[in-house]
Amino acid sequence: LDLKQLLQIFWEKKLQIVLIVFLFAIVGIVYTLGFVTPKYQATTSLLLATNSAPTTSGAGSSITTSDVTLNSKLVSTYSDLIKTDKVLTQVINNLNMEEGTLKKIVSVTAAEDTEFIEIAVKNEDPVLATKIANEIAKVFLDNVKEFYGVENVHVVDAAEVPQSPCNINHAKDVVIFAAIGAVIAVFYI
Repeated sequence: LDLKQLLQIFWEKKLQIVLIVFLFAIVGIVYTLGFVTPKYQATTSLLLATNSAPTTSGAGSSITTSDVTLNSKLVSTYSDLIKTDKVLTQVINNLNMEEGTLKKIVSVTAAEDTEFIEIAVKNEDPVLATKIANEIAKVFLDNVKEFYGVENVHVVDAAEVPQSPCNINHAKDVVIFAAIGAVIAVFYI
C-alpha cells in the first residue's frame, strides 16, 4: 500500500472513524461525569523566618547568614514533623475525625531552595479539607514552639475553601477518550 491508497481507505471509512471517535467521547463524558469522585485541595503556606526581637539600642535586628542557613536546614525537618503521628493525631482529636484517614490525604512539600512549606489536603468535602489544612498548621506551630522553643514558622497563606475539584478536568478526559477512539478506529480500519 502506498500513502495515497491508505488515505483513500481512511476516506472511504470516514463515517466509521467518526462514529468510533464519537462513541469513545461519549464514554469519556459518562466516565468523567458519573464515575470520578470530585476531590478538593486546600493548601496552607508556611514560611520559616527568624523572629528576632529588636535590640536595646532601638535599631531593628537583622537576619544573619546563619539564620538563613539554619532555616534552610530546618525546612526538611519541619516537613517531616508535620506528618508525624503526634501532629496528625492531635489534629484528628481537635476536629473529631476518624483515626487513620489523615496520612493518606495530607501532602507536605518544601519549595526547593526556599524556606516555604506547603501543606495540601485533598478531600471530597472542600470545607473539611480547608479545616484540616489550617488545623495542621496550627498544631504544627504549637509543636515547633514546644520542641524547639522558638517561633520561627509563620502562616503566609491560610487555606481557603476551594471552589473547583482538583482531580476533574472534563475537557481533558473527553479529549483523551476521543484520542483513544481515534487510535482504535485507525487500527480497526
